[in-house]
Amino acid sequence: MNYCSNCAAPVEHMVPEGDDRPRYVCHACGLVHYQNPRLVVGCIPVWEDKILLCLRDIEPRRGKWTLPAGYLENGETVMAGAQRETREETGATVSRLEPYLLFDIAHINQLYLMFRARLDSPGFHRTKESAQVRLFGEKEIPWNEIAFPAIEKTLQIYLADRADGVFPFQIHPILEKMKRN
Repeated sequence: MNYCSNCAAPVEHMVPEGDDRPRYVCHACGLVHYQNPRLVVGCIPVWEDKILLCLRDIEPRRGKWTLPAGYLENGETVMAGAQRETREETGATVSRLEPYLLFDIAHINQLYLMFRARLDSPGFHRTKESAQVRLFGEKEIPWNEIAFPAIEKTLQIYLADRADGVFPFQIHPILEKMKRN
């Protein structure tokens, strides 16, 4: 950040008085620019015993499979955001959303909140964000082609919980960037 979004004056990266970490500070208008983690919301859309995945047609990780998820918009609830992302990426609608997993991904300043959800119908299709959209059985999941560590962990945890028939809300850290192909 070079300039204040409030008054357009140059900002300085410094520790403000009474704070404990560097922030961008505007000396002209006094605004401290706090930068906080971004929230990603998404779903595990399930139809019968299959999970709906989409093949990304946008960067990052274009050409890799993911669950529908994306950044929460201002003024949007987390459930509405997860439903919107599912619709935008798969053309599908989901219901019965239940909070399921929260991932702390501090090294990239993100939180992922994933919901379990019921796919309302098998009416899904490719979109401008997804080159393909497909239901996968557990043994069909393309593990070597999953786009993001949080999605891979979501699928692993979900399948283990599904085998037990119990889906407790969980919080997990993703401590470092995983090496990807």
